[in-house]
Amino acid sequence: DTVIMRQKSTGTLVVDALTPAKRLFMISTGTGIAPFASLLRDPDTYEKFEQVILTHTCRDNAELTYGQELVAALENDPLIGELTGGRVTLYNSTTRETSERMGRITALIGSGRFYSDLGIDKLNPETDRIMICGSMHMLKDVKELAESLGFHEGSLHHPASFVVERAFVG
Repeated sequence: DTVIMRQKSTGTLVVDALTPAKRLFMISTGTGIAPFASLLRDPDTYEKFEQVILTHTCRDNAELTYGQELVAALENDPLIGELTGGRVTLYNSTTRETSERMGRITALIGSGRFYSDLGIDKLNPETDRIMICGSMHMLKDVKELAESLGFHEGSLHHPASFVVERAFVG
């Protein structure tokens, strides 16, 4: 088989579609975490953002394993290991199976638990950028939340404060 790779990633979920900021929030559900794997391994991510917070919400605990392994492996990655030290935080939650943290990410953000769990300030369009990938329902809800907080959707032609990946929506 032949695999063709481009030198630069394309689509809506690229850091070039965002304006510079302090923190980058990668919000995902289920398999929506997949595009973030390459972004977390990209040195550009750490050049443009001081802190990266990856959220992953799934129905069951077992479905959270990929994200846990992904973040754990970053520290030993020969390309970006030194860049990631203490800069990447994983925030998991489940919606069906009992876990330490239960609920949809929008509910956790709305209740303030997200911020208190992480010990961080609330989302702010002046200091934060958001990337969203996952279920159609979550995309809609997080997009509405972001817009209500003053974030604006970006693209490669018009970078802004959040982007939504629609390629994985079914």
